[in-house]
Amino acid sequence: MPREVSIPVGVIVARVKIDHKWADWSWRPIAVIPGAPPIDEWREIESGEGWTHYHCGTVPLTLCRSDTEAYRVALSETPPRVYVVLRRDGEGDEDRPYFVETVTASPYEAQDFLHSAEDLVEAVPMPPGIVAWVRAFVDEHHVDEKFVKRHRDRADPETPKFGKEPIFSKRRQGGHDAGGGEV
Repeated sequence: MPREVSIPVGVIVARVKIDHKWADWSWRPIAVIPGAPPIDEWREIESGEGWTHYHCGTVPLTLCRSDTEAYRVALSETPPRVYVVLRRDGEGDEDRPYFVETVTASPYEAQDFLHSAEDLVEAVPMPPGIVAWVRAFVDEHHVDEKFVKRHRDRADPETPKFGKEPIFSKRRQGGHDAGGGEV
């Protein structure tokens, strides 16, 4: 297998009517569809009273050899999960306020998107086909890193650090305290 592989995934978003003084709708990614075709505009998939599901975009789900530890974490969840990142569309309308920024199988990458507090990040169940694909990639590329305990250097208080002599060293040599007076 190559160092990096991708497959297209479609993102399904739910719009649900809510009773809130600042918002009429709640938006949340609910699923991904492996192998979905690219789309130009959102497509309504199904709807009911007070809710609608949309295919809002298709993006690549990319696996990188350096992130296999993170993929193992996602596979160990019950059920395994992928993470969808939606970003508010400044040019979008009220009916389509987000676009798909990315889909990742790495919980660590998803966590990085949470720091901005502007993106909507949700974990959704990983479809069985993607589970098998991610597991095969991890089996092929994962290498356990050997734990190496770090040994700390012993501190020598007489050794100057950062280009300055320690204050207590001057006190002993000159007989003066830090304020310039006699000891």
